[in-house]
Amino acid sequence: MLIESPLIEAFQRQTPEQLRLQLGLLLGIVAFGALFGTALEKQIRNLPTWKEAFRASWRYGLGFPFVALVALVLVRHGSPVLLKLPLLKLALPVLAVLLLVRLANSVSRHRFSGDGGIRYLVRLVSIGLWVTLALHLAGVLPEIREALDALSITLGKQRLSGWTLLKGVASIAVTLLLALWISSILEARLMRSPLDASLRLVFTRLIRSVVLLIAILTALQLVGIDLTVLSVFGGALGVGLGLGLQKIAANYVSGFVILLERSLRVGDNVRVETFQGQIIDIKTRYTLVRSAGGTDSIVPNEMLIANRIENLSYNDPNVWLSTTVGVSYDTDIEQALALIKEAVLSVPRVLHSPGPSAVLDSFGDSALNITAGFWIADPENGTLGVRGQVNLAIWHTLKQHGIDIPFPQRVVQWAEGHKPQIALPDQDRQERAVDQQGKTTSPPRSRAPSEASAAPDSGD
Repeated sequence: MLIESPLIEAFQRQTPEQLRLQLGLLLGIVAFGALFGTALEKQIRNLPTWKEAFRASWRYGLGFPFVALVALVLVRHGSPVLLKLPLLKLALPVLAVLLLVRLANSVSRHRFSGDGGIRYLVRLVSIGLWVTLALHLAGVLPEIREALDALSITLGKQRLSGWTLLKGVASIAVTLLLALWISSILEARLMRSPLDASLRLVFTRLIRSVVLLIAILTALQLVGIDLTVLSVFGGALGVGLGLGLQKIAANYVSGFVILLERSLRVGDNVRVETFQGQIIDIKTRYTLVRSAGGTDSIVPNEMLIANRIENLSYNDPNVWLSTTVGVSYDTDIEQALALIKEAVLSVPRVLHSPGPSAVLDSFGDSALNITAGFWIADPENGTLGVRGQVNLAIWHTLKQHGIDIPFPQRVVQWAEGHKPQIALPDQDRQERAVDQQGKTTSPPRSRAPSEASAAPDSGD
């Protein structure tokens, strides 16, 4: 069977006058689209120069394909003769595909700039549109459709062919992009509303889920797939949720409970077991907690519901820290307490209200232990740095005022009559040096009376 290409037929079955007329009209439409598309891009994007506006319209903007498509439709419907010209008819899907591809790229670039999955989906849809257009112009699309339609399976009363499934995948991809675009617009407006941050997150998650579900169901209906066929998969999904996926389902439900109860909010400083950090984001399945050192911890939402979590900023975002220093027992303790409070207040990140405190904590073995407590308002910037600055300020202040920070001391008492003979360090070192040189020999030490009596008599 000979494949007939619509593009080749458009050139072969036309007279030279008709070809010149169509090519002239297409060149005029392209020039018109480039001119007014550039003006449209410059007006919408507020570009400073016409050169940048022309580059934007010609390379990635929507101005050129939109203006050219509208002009082509108006020209074709201007006369019944022009409406039947094949080249003008073939130019319609080309401009339509170009407009759709640029629209998808623009949406992904502005709305989903940080989402790599959406960008890959847009790229896949763009490639699929261009390939479909090329197959249509080459005339092989009907052959591919027949071949795919011959491959089919039957589920109940529904016949699913390869062409139907391919159309379903394409429709789902396109409707997903439209749904994500619509949901992103609604989410952007909702995030600017005066509602609480947790409620805004709940509504944005619900809006996206509902919009995506409606988009998938609509795409399946457009393809012609009976939704009752999905009841089998729905039953299998229910069994899976009841057995193997119950943990995942529990995490999703826990996520909505956390957002609705507002017990944990974005920006709170929490301690989960031994990990402490700030909540960066609350997803439907997990919560992202970032420590002061920059380490991110992914905590399942079920864990936040079932276990004990310390919310350090539930009622008050300020965090209390403390440090301990020891001073000697002969120190004027009242003066030391006042100086330590002044030193803590000199650190920039320490809050003045509520102010710091310094108390005599305990009586140590070698020093009087003083605990200095203070508040900070930015624990997300780390606590080690501010504690180090406080310790350094206390050390400088005590040193300037002559207050001693003693070393650990021990007092050793000997029982009466059992005090050992201890050589002085300098004398002992001198005796060892002389022994090593071999010049002199240290005098023998007197033996104990018991040792003398036990020695054998040399006269016997």
